[in-house]
Amino acid sequence: MEWTDWLSPELISQAADYAIRITGVLILLIVARTISIWAGRMVVRGLRQSNFDETLTKFFGNLTRYAILTMAVLACLGVFGVQTTSFAAVIAAAGFAIGLAFQGTLGSFSAGVLLLTFRPFKVGDYVKLAGEEGTVEEIGLFVTAINTLDNRRIIVPNSEAAGGVIENMTAHPYRRIDVNVGTEYPADLRDARAALQTVIDAEPARVESEDSHVYLLELGESSINWQVRVWVRPDDYWDVRERVTEGAKDALDRAGIGIPFPQMDVHLRQS
Repeated sequence: MEWTDWLSPELISQAADYAIRITGVLILLIVARTISIWAGRMVVRGLRQSNFDETLTKFFGNLTRYAILTMAVLACLGVFGVQTTSFAAVIAAAGFAIGLAFQGTLGSFSAGVLLLTFRPFKVGDYVKLAGEEGTVEEIGLFVTAINTLDNRRIIVPNSEAAGGVIENMTAHPYRRIDVNVGTEYPADLRDARAALQTVIDAEPARVESEDSHVYLLELGESSINWQVRVWVRPDDYWDVRERVTEGAKDALDRAGIGIPFPQMDVHLRQS
């Protein structure tokens, strides 16, 4: 008896039917993936053209993609005779156990909803989250991606971002630079203040409407400590900070005022 004798017409018909279904499902998934990517891009493009918020723009683009893919998967299950209503019931029953296993993930999800709702920061802001500092690249439902100044991508779980202190350095139109400088005690206070003030007056990027000034901070153990305070726009912060630091050193050198280092006087007594 040849192996072809085992193939009944019913078996061949069922195999052909399942082959057609599998082929149709694969085509449907490929088409759904292509449409989801296209639809997501169209949503993002349309929202950007209407000057919509960048944070919510990326979120709605991703939501559109996932919604189309989810509907395609449910349609594929229906092709094989799986009832989506019973399937949803099974998911709901297993959801409780899965939820216990993924408490941290669900916490990040709820935190992501809060971040997108109350929006303590948005895409493009320079923030400090969970001890990490950088520019916000994307706010998702589970994680927030930030880019550091040295071009590193940091992924912060939303549960840690929302549960800790959020420092947003670009929330306001202006930001103040504080540069600490120490001068030697024999130097005249008026001369030191005048020398440091020239640094502020010569800074082209300072905001003239704000009060940039030299502040006498304290009388330290080895030096008189000053603070040069300059108001700038957030985009100019790092460049101006470097110029002010360099200018303070040059101004004190021109004025003949030294910058002391920590020192200790030891007195020896002989009996």
